[in-house]
Amino acid sequence: MTTTGRRRFRSGTVILGGMGVLAAALAACGSEPDKRCVDPDTYRPLPPEKCDDGSGQGRYYYGGGVRNGKAKGGSFDKSSVKTGGFGGHGSGHGSGGG
Repeated sequence: MTTTGRRRFRSGTVILGGMGVLAAALAACGSEPDKRCVDPDTYRPLPPEKCDDGSGQGRYYYGGGVRNGKAKGGSFDKSSVKTGGFGGHGSGHGSGGG
């Protein structure tokens, strides 16, 4: 193999790798935080209908996850939850009900 062939291979790899990084960055910027319907007093997950029916039984909780049957690590305030990016999941700080 000639040095010219090696250079082409390397530059092609760099271009393809750079395109993958760009695509991942664009996807992360447009992502919304995860949301789940929870009881605002107990933080226990509820069916989505409880958040959409206007009864006030449930509120959407953004980000975080569910551990031991309760939502944790997120917030009821969507704007306080960071989304995506490199290296993992968004995180926010929980807020009490109300």
